[in-house]
Amino acid sequence: MQASRARLFKEYKEVQREKVADPDIQLVCDDSNIFKWTALIKGPSETPFEGGVFQLAFAVPEQYPLQPPQVRFLTKIFHPNVHFKTGEICLDILKNAWSPAWTLQSVCRAIIALMAHPEPDSPLNCDSGNLLRSGDVRGYQSMARMYTRLAAMPKKG
Repeated sequence: MQASRARLFKEYKEVQREKVADPDIQLVCDDSNIFKWTALIKGPSETPFEGGVFQLAFAVPEQYPLQPPQVRFLTKIFHPNVHFKTGEICLDILKNAWSPAWTLQSVCRAIIALMAHPEPDSPLNCDSGNLLRSGDVRGYQSMARMYTRLAAMPKKG
């Protein structure tokens, strides 16, 4: 557990340094628990998520970095690899392809990449996956855009 605390503290210091360097990701450590983090990520440009800001919750295990963090979307998102109700993310690096070389920041980068390049063949959201698998990209994009507007964009007025 001491090693995981040291690693997380090192990542915390890096995040403080990189705040300006990476405007798409804002990682924040819980004040009272270094094993709980949240992130705000910007939806990638030229996707239905563009203009949205999505909140992620990280639960970091005591065996980190030997085991991956549990990450889920707190913001509702219409995406084939994200469970609509729980926010669970289907991403290989959070499961069997995890490596201690990954950091919380690089996990956020991978999630942004997944948002831009969905994998409809391993869906957690079957409705979204089915739209893409049947070739209805327009239908998928309009649903994803609608949920981005409803859940991930600041309310005007």
